[in-house]
Amino acid sequence: MNNRSSPVHAVINPFPVQNGELIVGGLPLSRLAARVGQTPFYVYDRHLLTQRVGELRAALPTTLKLHYAMKANPMPALVCHMAGLVDGIDVASAGELQVALDAGANPRDISFAGPGKRRSELQQAVAAGILINIESFREVVELAAIGDATGYTARIAVRVNPDFELKSSGMKMGGGAKQFGVDAEQVPGLLAEIGRSGLAFEGFHLFAGSQNLRPEAIVEAQGKSYELALRLAQAAPSTVRFLNLGGGFGIPYFPGEQPLDLAPIGANLANIVERAGHELPAAELVVELGRYLVGEAGIYVTRIVDRKVSRGHTFLVCDGGLHHHLSASGNFGQVIRKNYPVAIGNRMTPTELETVSVVGPLCTPLDLLADRMALATAQAGDLVVIFQSGAYGITASPQAFLGHPAGIELLV
Repeated sequence: MNNRSSPVHAVINPFPVQNGELIVGGLPLSRLAARVGQTPFYVYDRHLLTQRVGELRAALPTTLKLHYAMKANPMPALVCHMAGLVDGIDVASAGELQVALDAGANPRDISFAGPGKRRSELQQAVAAGILINIESFREVVELAAIGDATGYTARIAVRVNPDFELKSSGMKMGGGAKQFGVDAEQVPGLLAEIGRSGLAFEGFHLFAGSQNLRPEAIVEAQGKSYELALRLAQAAPSTVRFLNLGGGFGIPYFPGEQPLDLAPIGANLANIVERAGHELPAAELVVELGRYLVGEAGIYVTRIVDRKVSRGHTFLVCDGGLHHHLSASGNFGQVIRKNYPVAIGNRMTPTELETVSVVGPLCTPLDLLADRMALATAQAGDLVVIFQSGAYGITASPQAFLGHPAGIELLV
């Protein structure tokens, strides 16, 4: 059913279009797909990654350190590229730690957060000389024992579960009862334990939430985080030399969402940095970002294998689906599912639109990549593109589900 008046998802497309085709890494999408040799695949653009970091550097205080939270996208080639752009890497497992080290990141600038660090992971982290974000009293005991056994002193910061949250965040990581960090009211007692343990205390890590598009909410959370760290510093066993204020910067995914305005965030951080120069003069201030750095630099590409009409509605059946891109499908059934920005990548300047649903090959109705969207009229062999796919894509998806081939990734 042709429908020229159907609303089109407002795609914020950072990739150029030439002769009606998306250009990625200087290549038309169809040629890139031929070079890859198969679909589906994720592709990330080096230029866009570099550009995003540059935009942040221009908006934030020059002395503020920028860390990449590689959980957003741990592809080794991408991490290697990011390691040359940012000031540090934040990891969430020993597996990620190995990728960061292989990428050439300086161990002094790697930090490790996670609520359930195993003894073996802690041993690896201590041996590597990275900064470990303490998230429980148990970790203090474990790290002290590792130090006694090996002679290596653990570098640590305390991850604080603040008594506030990042308002309007897509995922709340602080405030209330949380498995992350140590409750702010318990931190003075933990600091006393650290002082008796012989561990090398360096500072604090606060992370109140993620995926936020409201600059005023981020400004408020960063201000509260700094004030909390300032209060806790009074109980610290040694000088605070590291303060991670978290991140929370979001990217637009859905209709009506606007890109984050960095100006008020930069102004607020400049004020915090100036204050810290007097109040925490030895501290290195850090913001930790993942999705914001890489999310818009990546796309997911899948090929249409069939075009079906069922009772008047058209389905474009693709060779990729929720097993590669769980978040675009709705995370196994959101209460209110929303479409990611989607396009037919080799038909970017269509003369006709039609309302269709884009589905994958899996035997479940949840394998839905676009629900009743107005897209270019497409046929089997055309390439469907899901934008905003550079973060929490393939590694955050159940690739083994139903035994279909694994997806692949490339950096261009």
